[in-house]
Order: sequence, then structure tokens, then C-alpha cells
Amino acid sequence: MERLFISDLHLSEAAPDLFLAFQNFLQNNCSNIDELYILGDLVDAWMGDDDDSAFAQKLSSTLKHIVDNGCSLFLMQGNRDFLLGETFAQAIGATLLPDAHVLMLAGERALLMHGDSLCIDDTEYQQFRAHIRSEEWQQNLLAQPLDQRRALARELRDMSQAANQVKADDIMDVNEAEVERIMAQHEASVLIHGHTHRPARHPMTERKERIVLGDWCIDRPVWVCRADDNTIEFLHLPLLTG
Repeated sequence: MERLFISDLHLSEAAPDLFLAFQNFLQNNCSNIDELYILGDLVDAWMGDDDDSAFAQKLSSTLKHIVDNGCSLFLMQGNRDFLLGETFAQAIGATLLPDAHVLMLAGERALLMHGDSLCIDDTEYQQFRAHIRSEEWQQNLLAQPLDQRRALARELRDMSQAANQVKADDIMDVNEAEVERIMAQHEASVLIHGHTHRPARHPMTERKERIVLGDWCIDRPVWVCRADDNTIEFLHLPLLTG
């Protein structure tokens, strides 16, 4: 069993080169693997599974293609695509995972997360996260026309970027005590997550480790995780548009 883990692609209609690099990445790295896990922020904004844009259709067909060719696909909601739902997942043949999912990797109990819930020092963001993750807020939002939802997505993105510019870097990173707590809760020896855009492989006490996946940018390779029955690798893979 060979698995590949990626996160924080932030694909969008405004970045066609990045989407092409994603398609090439799938072709070059996923044709011979059993399972692909995308741990949140697949897209820069997702305002409902009823999105009928050309970009959403291209994304659906691209992902469905790898599923149809024998690679099982697992998706997790991130802070940018928290409205990505079962309707989209079922349409492309993927499985939507909860934001804390455990599986066995190379004999280790591994916990998969997007990672934003671990940044508890950023209390302002955690309050906002709780608000937009509430069922009532999401139902009210999804009842609005798509154009209004897209406008709100742009507004939320601008607000997030402005807020992050004045926050200390350590506030926007994970809280180590929270990492220890959540790993103990799930009896995990490995944690794999994204969100922070700070790719690294962090050794921990008691032979545990935390692996942070990289965000995607067209002008540099991306850090991903690959695991088989014996090893867990942290790899620096190129993004190609040609």
C-alpha cells in the first residue's frame, strides 16, 4: 500500500499555471500509488458544491480522472474550503474525511489533520473558525446566490490577509501543548498536517514526530509525504508547467 499526502494547494481560476502544475503532479506522481490524501485547502476558496463555474468543472474532472484510473482519493476540509462537502466528494468518487482522522502508516498510528485547529494561540482566528464552522451559519450562507457567496469569499480572503500581516509569527503556528494533547487523545505517534505553510519534519519525545506539509507555489518545489508499508518519507518534489 503506497500513499501520498499533500495540502494547501490553493488552486484557483486566477492561477492557471498552478492548476497545470497540479495536473502534471498527478500524472507524474499518482499513477502508481494506491491512495492520495489532500488535507485541506485544495482550493483558495470553495463556496458550495453547487459551484457551476468552468474552474469547478475542470477541478472535478481532473480529480475524477485519477479515481477512475485506480487511485483512491481522500479529501479533508481546510480553512479556505470548509464548505467542500459530500456532494462534491461523491461526484468525483472521493471520500471526505473528518478533521482528525487516524490510519496506520508503516506500522505507526498516524493522525491526519488540516492543522488550523492546532493554532490555539490565535484566539481571534479560533473564534472566527467556530463561527464559520457552525451548521446554522453554513446553511444560511449556502442559501444565498452563488454570486453573493463568491463576493463574500473575496471579502473573507482580504480580511484574513490583512489580519495575518499584523500578527506575530508564533501566534499563527501550532501550539505544541495542543499537538501533544491531540496526539495523546488519538493515541498517535505521527501527526501529519498542513495549514501553517511551514514544511518540516519535527521529531518529538517518545519517538513521536510531526510532519508539516508544504503549501504550493509555482516557482518552487513542494514538500509532500509519501508512505508505504515500511517507511514514511518527506519529499521535495518539483512542480512543472511544461
